[in-house]
Amino acid sequence: MGRVFLVDLDGRSYGCRYCNTPLALAHNILSRNFNCSQGRAYLFSKVVNITLGPPVERMMISGLHTVEDIFCCSCGQLLGWKYVLAYEKNETYKEGKFVLERWTIVDNVEEELELNLDAQAGSQGSQAGSQAGSQADSQAGSSDTENA
Repeated sequence: MGRVFLVDLDGRSYGCRYCNTPLALAHNILSRNFNCSQGRAYLFSKVVNITLGPPVERMMISGLHTVEDIFCCSCGQLLGWKYVLAYEKNETYKEGKFVLERWTIVDNVEEELELNLDAQAGSQGSQAGSQAGSQADSQAGSSDTENA
């Protein structure tokens, strides 16, 4: 089949719950008001690092649609579906859009937040240490050099 190359996403993103492969950016969410058979789902304008199943006709709450199932390209987990064709005129806005079931994805902002908090804590600790060191240096009369 060949080697799979993953697309990295910068910014707040959602990833596969099973392997954490990045899937979509938060700013690509069109709606958080979708439902699936197992709960909540999000409608996205763009999704990466997926493979698509064959097109099938599926009767949904909003009517008949042609959809393709979405699978994670790394672990193969079923994540949701892509709308290919909507048969009702008022549903055509969904065509070409992606639905990711909420229970299959994780919000990667939590990891970024933890990293940022750790970095801030580390920099505050080093600032406190450098302030204490500079006070000692100023008392000793050597303010032109810093000890690393």
